[in-house]
Amino acid sequence: MFDFAAYAGLFSAAFVAATIFPMQSEAILVGLILSDRYSLAGLFLAASVGNTLGAAVNWFIGRGVEQFRDRRWFPVTPEKLDRAQVWYRKYGKWSLLLSWLPIGGDAITVAAGVLKEPLPIFLILVFIGKSIRYLVLTAATLSLV
Repeated sequence: MFDFAAYAGLFSAAFVAATIFPMQSEAILVGLILSDRYSLAGLFLAASVGNTLGAAVNWFIGRGVEQFRDRRWFPVTPEKLDRAQVWYRKYGKWSLLLSWLPIGGDAITVAAGVLKEPLPIFLILVFIGKSIRYLVLTAATLSLV
């Protein structure tokens, strides 16, 4: 049961980290890798899928964001959202490969929803981008051990 809790915890942290709410999943992944008690493939999959599904929440928020964008409580400023939309219009769906970026990545995923990027394409490209980040982090962690 403890193994399931570790994977579920990593999945949850990665999910929340990909939404517009501030959180980090990298330290949890590194800690679990360093513990040498868990499957690397399982950890990679939990983090990548969790982070991708969290980004999908941003896509859904983007679909209805126009009614909330000027509210004080909304965590993405209108300026950041406008910049993300300009970026998204310029680079298109391929900008989703950069959705893992700590600054601007969430805004790109919201912009994809605003601009009605089809969800299947969104999920594929975001999964690729976020998976590459977790692969690099895993490789870097293992090379330090």
